[in-house]
Amino acid sequence: MSKSNKIVLRIQSADGTKRVETEQTVTTKALYELAKAACGLDNFDFALYRERNYTKEIVSSGSQDVKDIGLKHGDIVYLRLVEGPSTSKATERSASVNSLASSHSSSLSNASFSREATPSTSSKPSAAATEQAIVEDSVDLELYKQDGRIKRDRDEKLCRHNSNGCCVHCSPLEPWDENYLKEQKIKHFSFHSYLKKLTSGAARGKFVALEDLNCKIKSGCRDHPPWPKGICSKCQPSAITLNRQPYRHVDNVMFENTGIVERFLNYWRTSGHQRIGFLFGKYEIHPDVPLGIRARVAAIYEPPQESNRDSIRLLDDPHDADVDELARMLGLQRVGWIFTDLLSENLANGTVKHVRNIKTHFLTAQECILAGHLQNKYPNRCKDSSNGYFGSKFVTVCVTGDEKKQVHMEGYAVSAQCMALVRDNCLIPTKDAPELGYIRESSDKQYVPDVYYKVSDICLVFVLWV
Repeated sequence: MSKSNKIVLRIQSADGTKRVETEQTVTTKALYELAKAACGLDNFDFALYRERNYTKEIVSSGSQDVKDIGLKHGDIVYLRLVEGPSTSKATERSASVNSLASSHSSSLSNASFSREATPSTSSKPSAAATEQAIVEDSVDLELYKQDGRIKRDRDEKLCRHNSNGCCVHCSPLEPWDENYLKEQKIKHFSFHSYLKKLTSGAARGKFVALEDLNCKIKSGCRDHPPWPKGICSKCQPSAITLNRQPYRHVDNVMFENTGIVERFLNYWRTSGHQRIGFLFGKYEIHPDVPLGIRARVAAIYEPPQESNRDSIRLLDDPHDADVDELARMLGLQRVGWIFTDLLSENLANGTVKHVRNIKTHFLTAQECILAGHLQNKYPNRCKDSSNGYFGSKFVTVCVTGDEKKQVHMEGYAVSAQCMALVRDNCLIPTKDAPELGYIRESSDKQYVPDVYYKVSDICLVFVLWV
């Protein structure tokens, strides 16, 4: 090498920084080979970037020199392992990188998914790309057009103006007004009221971003070896404090007719065994809640299952995709799931036991985990989220006995915090107390953040009444 063209480049990866000597006239393909040898890699399952945030990828090419891409003596090149199909142009990659991308693509195409999976929280496309790719539900598009203000009539005692005037006693209320919701016995304000509240004020929601809670270590930290050998404040997930979620995505569940539920309950009436079904229907505007959403159920699909008096086990459903396609052709979608927890007390009177109450539980930990799993599987499309999804409209309906020992239905949904803990495999049920859940302890395979809560509020943290 001539001294005039000789340069030293630094290759920074998750394992540290290496130095390589090269010339400005060598090709980028040769630079990939030098990086592979310097970092001790066995293959070319990596990519090189000019920027620390892994942008401006250096394409492996036999016709492009190092000087053509602007690398100079002392520059840092960032190496990142490829974990999936490459997004760069395949025609500009070398043969080795091309074969790697094709092998990843084929492995992903062989995996079968019955429905659209929940998008990863680590991928954050631009806001413009998200707005173009995500198509929200029609009920959301309609609610965006409404202001949701609660109109009030003129108060004859307090208002001192004529019928055309307005004062603080008769001016419209915001849809998230706590006093109004308390008077109407509305436990949580609607999700669109929550969005209106975030975008109100002088900033008009300019700095508001809806982000899902992350309970996993951020991958790709280059300051230390990967977990469990090292962790830092940049990649460590924050501790979680369980709080009561003030809003809910669905405010009411309505069945189109009683025959839907009666046919579902006939299995329990004839066998005494419990049953699970999926709710198919539509989302519509709920007039009783400001900017509210109601799930209107048109049908119940009962998947293959094995059940007895105390438990239910779902089996693989070969017709799952066909059911979704048929529902789509009918203009329906999965809006929730329903299950029974009925124990007969007096067959002659037709009464059932009242086992779910504030002294025992409303939902068991296992049911909350299953509800969280299904809500993650069917996320809510939202343009205000960085990845296009936030929360879920998927509801849970429990058929059990009420205080009068009659068959009764209650609607629930778990909070976004519960969804995150379930998604990241942090929450598991307990063996001896069905009403209690357990947070996993950190191990060599998984880091679990600290979770704090108040005992008096824990029953309100995960479960939202619909």
